[in-house]
Amino acid sequence: MARDLILSLDGHEIAVQLLKLDREKLYGDVEIEAFDEKGKPATLKVLAADGKTLIDKGGTALVTVNEDGDSISRTELVALDADGEKIDPVESSFGKPNVLKRASADDYLSQMVKTTYILQPSEGSDINFLYDHLSADQIYSFPFSYRGGLEFDNAFLLGKSDTAFMVVGKQAELQFVRLNQASVLDSIEEAEISADDLDFGLL
Repeated sequence: MARDLILSLDGHEIAVQLLKLDREKLYGDVEIEAFDEKGKPATLKVLAADGKTLIDKGGTALVTVNEDGDSISRTELVALDADGEKIDPVESSFGKPNVLKRASADDYLSQMVKTTYILQPSEGSDINFLYDHLSADQIYSFPFSYRGGLEFDNAFLLGKSDTAFMVVGKQAELQFVRLNQASVLDSIEEAEISADDLDFGLL
């Protein structure tokens, strides 16, 4: 059963459920199947480092090791920031009230979008209060984490009289330049590209 996300706006608590809006729902999807010369379905295999051995699906695994090469559990790992200080994990946004604050259009447009959800009212919840505020061209935001983790994402609510969206993303690091002003890029060693290196199949 889907969990309720509780939104708190002007003292009103609204329980909603999230319906993820992905590309497949908007545009459909394409599935490519490969077959060998005998008409049997082809399967993906991994070529081992010896260049000879083919490893079937499920034949490889990842493991985390310490400096001595001993395997360790992921629960033993500790996240640190750039200064080496421990990062306190954040809790999931589900199961507790999330206070909505007004946001500007500039705040919303400066986000790098990760996920978009359609908000659907939970049973017995009145979402019209939220619709009324969004219909007045208001945008609201709050810190959001789906499962919990190291940090929150930014969640923005916007919509109209009968539809509300939640757009989740991160603040973009934008550098603005004026007309006729060259932007400064990080120093990158440029390698000459010959015509033979161009693969027009990628264009």
